[in-house]
Amino acid sequence: MMNKSKQKTTPQTTPQFCAFCVLGTKNLDYQDTRAYQKFISSYFKILPRRRTGLCMRHQRITAEAIKRARFMALVPYTPK
Repeated sequence: MMNKSKQKTTPQTTPQFCAFCVLGTKNLDYQDTRAYQKFISSYFKILPRRRTGLCMRHQRITAEAIKRARFMALVPYTPK
């Protein structure tokens, strides 16, 4: 038997909205490095959807743009 004070509760979170859906952005170009800079961690990893708040469609587009920018040497793969 667990006391009511020791039961685990889930925290209430506010719903996240996709930044690109809210702004109405149609395309995300791989050459625009400033647009997706906040979706890369300090270790230059692509952040997951639960951290960024993007919808599934825009997360895929963002990840693809980051990968293309890395291939074209616009964004490094690793920190110096």
